[in-house]
Amino acid sequence: MNGPAPGNGPHLGGGSELPCVPQPRVTLENGDAPIAPSGPVRSSVGPLPSFDHQTLRSLLGAFALGACSRDEGLAIEVHLTDCAACADEALRLSDAVGLLHPEDSLDLDPLLRARVLENCLGRRPARIPVPEWAAPYDAETARLDAFLADLNEPEWHEPVRLSWWKGERILTLCGVLSHLGSVDGLVAVSLGLDDPLGPGSPRTMLDRTNSAAERCRAHRSSLVRHSWRTQTRDIVRTLSFAGSGTGGLPVDYADFVLPMRDALVDRAFECWIHAQDIANALDYPEYGPPSARHLNKMVDLAARMLPSALAARRRAGLTSSPVRLVAAGTPGRSLHLHIEGNGGGHWDISLDSPGALASRDNAIASIALDSVDFCHLAAGHIEPERVAVGQEGDTSAIRDVLFATASLSRL
Repeated sequence: MNGPAPGNGPHLGGGSELPCVPQPRVTLENGDAPIAPSGPVRSSVGPLPSFDHQTLRSLLGAFALGACSRDEGLAIEVHLTDCAACADEALRLSDAVGLLHPEDSLDLDPLLRARVLENCLGRRPARIPVPEWAAPYDAETARLDAFLADLNEPEWHEPVRLSWWKGERILTLCGVLSHLGSVDGLVAVSLGLDDPLGPGSPRTMLDRTNSAAERCRAHRSSLVRHSWRTQTRDIVRTLSFAGSGTGGLPVDYADFVLPMRDALVDRAFECWIHAQDIANALDYPEYGPPSARHLNKMVDLAARMLPSALAARRRAGLTSSPVRLVAAGTPGRSLHLHIEGNGGGHWDISLDSPGALASRDNAIASIALDSVDFCHLAAGHIEPERVAVGQEGDTSAIRDVLFATASLSRL
């Protein structure tokens, strides 16, 4: 906000001066009669224009805000030395201006939208509600889009480092968004929506990412963002109208298949992780984790995927704990996983086979991790040997579970 011109009255903000007030009336020692001015007050720049009392009083608000012209400001200053009523009003208006706090930032809290929506939906549920398992995807895509809205064109071409366990890829910010949209496209296809890469597009995530990153070079960032955001909204809208019955619909990622309810949580997780990658590349102060309820769903998905990841590493000869295969549905050895902090909880991980029953009674080891650290481990952003973990019991089983968690990561 521009400050007032010199002589226009008080400035807004700290260090502002109060408007001129009546000078104290001096009384003689032998009486109460005030000393009157010896003569008319003149401006150093020439005679003041004539304003009547009512006009000057109507200008007091503008004077307090520093919005008067030079002549109006000088006339009011002279008037306030003679009119106690106007001086009191000027002081009152000056105090009111001091409450405006113009020095504070006028930027909206980035979490304001989420809080308003949460409050509105709590008071009046949506007429067509989003399935509970799709809510993390809805929230994380909206949060990333709000973050992207503040970026300028050069930032869209900044290199962003995407890393996972034993892998790394450098894409522009625009390329990262194209990558997210290309993989989300597999979810869209499962719902009968158009593939963003068109007919006959690649099926594997790596090939789709390469194709999308190449295409984004020919388009402006605004179009890439619009296409990605439109697709995310179409996915959520379609799932909302179809209802929770679509939760079991398979989503084929070529390398593996997930039911729709898990695929949406997985895509929300990837959206959050890559949003942090973007924030790091732009030196953004902090891009925080999802809400506790949504973070819990992401932790739960990773925990449920661990038995299969352990089995895959065992078949590849990458585990160190003893092999004790048991029949599906029968009790087997387990590891107790305690996730602390927001979104945390307790899970029992089967160590012998994905189909074995895991329980606390058959636990041979236990580990405790922070919820965000666990997610970063599953994203390949923390090495298994470097993660802060509390542990007790069989060290080889603990090591296998930590490495299996890191193996869940991918581009």
